[in-house]
Amino acid sequence: VQLQASGGGLVQAGGSLRLSCAASGRAFSTRAMGWFRQAPGSEREFVATISRSGGSTDYAGSVKGRFTISIDNAKNTVYLQMNSLKPDDTAVYYCAAGVYSRLPRNYNYWGQGTLVTVSS
Repeated sequence: VQLQASGGGLVQAGGSLRLSCAASGRAFSTRAMGWFRQAPGSEREFVATISRSGGSTDYAGSVKGRFTISIDNAKNTVYLQMNSLKPDDTAVYYCAAGVYSRLPRNYNYWGQGTLVTVSS
């Protein structure tokens, strides 16, 4: 397994969750790690990305100021701290490894997804 995501669950609006994604093999030799999400009936959308060094981050406008992406190279793990969650954040969240980009096609490796459900 190259990428293993975890941490999803059911949370009330206004609550918090932290997603984790453990990388192995070639997935951890890429230039960046990212998080994407896909709600039922919708296309996969960009959430956040971080460079391997952790020095550069980028967020979708819909999550900026609420979500924080971070990386721990010693643990080969990337995190997504999600605060002030809204029902619109409900989706399957995927971690990915590739180049620093908002585009899914620029990521070579994908995790299996973890479901986040935010109740109103």
